[in-house]
Formats: sequence, C-alpha cells, structure tokens
Amino acid sequence: MNLEDINVSKELQIVFMGTPDFAVPVLQGLIDNYKVRAVVTQPDRPGNHGQLTESPIKKLAKENTMLVIQPEKIREDYQEIIDLHPDLIITCAYGQIIPKALLDCPRLGCINVHASLLPKLRGGAPIHKAIIDGYKKTGVTIMYMNPKMDEGDIISQKEIDILDTDTASSLHDKLSALGTELLLETLPSIIDGTNSRTPQDHSQATYAFTIKREDEKINFNDTSKQVYNQIRGLNSFPGAYCLFENKILKVWDSYITDNYPTGFNGQITAIYNDGIGVKVSNGEVVFKTIQLEGKKRMNARDFVNGLQGKNIVGTILR
Repeated sequence: MNLEDINVSKELQIVFMGTPDFAVPVLQGLIDNYKVRAVVTQPDRPGNHGQLTESPIKKLAKENTMLVIQPEKIREDYQEIIDLHPDLIITCAYGQIIPKALLDCPRLGCINVHASLLPKLRGGAPIHKAIIDGYKKTGVTIMYMNPKMDEGDIISQKEIDILDTDTASSLHDKLSALGTELLLETLPSIIDGTNSRTPQDHSQATYAFTIKREDEKINFNDTSKQVYNQIRGLNSFPGAYCLFENKILKVWDSYITDNYPTGFNGQITAIYNDGIGVKVSNGEVVFKTIQLEGKKRMNARDFVNGLQGKNIVGTILR
C-alpha cells in the first residue's frame, strides 16, 4: 500500500456494526488501520444484578471516543446511520437483520465477517454448531450482505482445522483473530474495486440457528461422539446439561472411553479418579468438570467426594 492508498483509507468513512466479544478484535483492527466514523451496537441490556450492561463493542468504542448508535430495532430506526453518508458498512455479529435501505446506502456496499465457510453454517451460532455437528474444518467468510440470512456473495474466505480438543470458547477466539486478519487483507481490494465476488451455491447450504434450550440438554441415546461434541460445542456458553436427582447438572468437560457398559442409557457406570462414567448408546462418556444447580463449577471427583460416601453408581441421569 503506497502513501496515496493510505490517505484514501484514512479518509474512508466506515460505520461498524457489532455487539459481542467476537467482534472486538475486528473493530480494534479497523481502528488501528482506518477511520471508523461510528459504531452501531445493541442497546444496553440488564446484567446479572439487574443493572444495564454495555456491549463489549460499546465499551471499546467509548475507550476510543467514538460515536455510538444503539437502535432498539434497526429495521425501523436507521436514518441516523444513513445521515453519516458512510462509504462502507462492516458488520460482525451485530445481532439484528439489517434493512435493505441501509444495505443499499454505502457506495462500497455493506460487508459482513461471518464465522463459517459459507454456504455452510448460515445463522447465528456457527461456532457452536461446527463442533456439535462434528465438522473437521471451519473458517471465516467476508461477504457482501443482502436482505436474506448469510446468502450474499462471497468476497474471501480462510479455513482452519477444528481440533478434537477445541471447545466453542477456543474456536471462538481462533475465528475472531482469523476474521480480523482476513478483513484487513481483503479491505484494500474492496476499496479499489478489484475484489472478487462469488455467488454462493445455495444447494450446499447448512444452518446454524441460534442455540435453544432444548439444544443444551444431553440425549443419552446419542453416541459417545455426539455427546462429547455437544459438551465441548457448548463450552463455555451456555453449557450442556442433564438432570441429576431432578436438579440441573451442567457438564463442561468430558472424554470418551473404550468401555461398553450394560444398563440403561444415562446410567452412572463408575466413579473414576478424574470423573463420572455415564452410559450412552454405544459406550461410555466420562464427565470431568460439572456444575450442579446453585453450585460452582468443579471437578467431578470433588463433587462425588462432597456426597460423603453416598453411592451414585446406578443413578440414571435424565
């Protein structure tokens, strides 16, 4: 990039739209390299103690004395953004559907940083679902936005492997960094109009809709691999769970054994030095780190020791 390109980049009027931690490195990368005219993020929401909590993106924007816009419903309240006359709108995990009038506003378009290799895993939970559904690879996509969910033309993509040890938390951090890197690599071509633009093959689409409560409950009729993937795919939020003596038991960490115990699916099979064995459809999964309703997260063995000798082998988790 020569001096003239740098000057053009600094004069570019960018509006950034994002909300959670995933988008923070992306915004920071833009702040470090371009002029971000304003940040659009979700309204402050009640936190754990009822106090209003600012989004991570709002906090970063305030640290950099940036204009922050927080419409309750972007589809109805977007004129303030249009009045900024942005050259480019960049979104990353904003959390609301962007209306067509806003998509059509910037002369360079409205682009999105999405945490999957589109058309795979369209939707609001691509990181969770990549692990839960057993994907071996994922990545990030820079795409032009259109009024439909994650169906716009692809500008660029980068791929990474999903390790057997990855959790939603570790994959989140990897993809956030990768998305920042790819966006900064891609922006110069968007600015000078030399970028590629590839329509998605909609016949290859898969979906990663926002996680619902029923997605969090462990089904012990699943295979050991499915249960293991579900647990790590929901770590560290919102967590997979089952019921132990009618209380919610969240499971944060587990592993698969080579054992094939008899009994009912969901039955506690054994107490090991590092966890609690549970029967599933084709074998056994050991719960290593758990959290009983109303208690702190702990090692499963410490949980057993806290039962003061009570024998829970044979207990059925539901």
